[in-house]
Amino acid sequence: MDTFADLSGWTVWNDGDHRTVVVYRPDVFDSQAFPAPCLPTIYLTHGRRGRRPGDHRPSPGDPWYVSLSLEPDVSRDGESYDTREAAVDAAVELAEAFDAGEVDYRSLYQVPREAYLDELDRLTGGNT
Repeated sequence: MDTFADLSGWTVWNDGDHRTVVVYRPDVFDSQAFPAPCLPTIYLTHGRRGRRPGDHRPSPGDPWYVSLSLEPDVSRDGESYDTREAAVDAAVELAEAFDAGEVDYRSLYQVPREAYLDELDRLTGGNT
């Protein structure tokens, strides 16, 4: 997906008809500098993203969702959009805001991991 090509720090890992997965700084979240399971990930999905593997075929009228995951049990609720184009625009805006340190990811944690979050602040250049 060329839409994400100009985004600093983001890499498209998967781009299908019903789902696009974009990850933040996979060069850093390599299990040494940062834990690999904490790889910030934006999901763009047609229909709600399920936790179970399998073939989810959305119906044409299903909305598109944009969600952000920071690790397996820490994510921001997805926002829905009527069209893929609107969802792509929202995903790009979210990616830009995250990279600029404008996303309050600390509020998503029930049990804060201060050392990790301080490093994430340093990486994104912000602390909201």
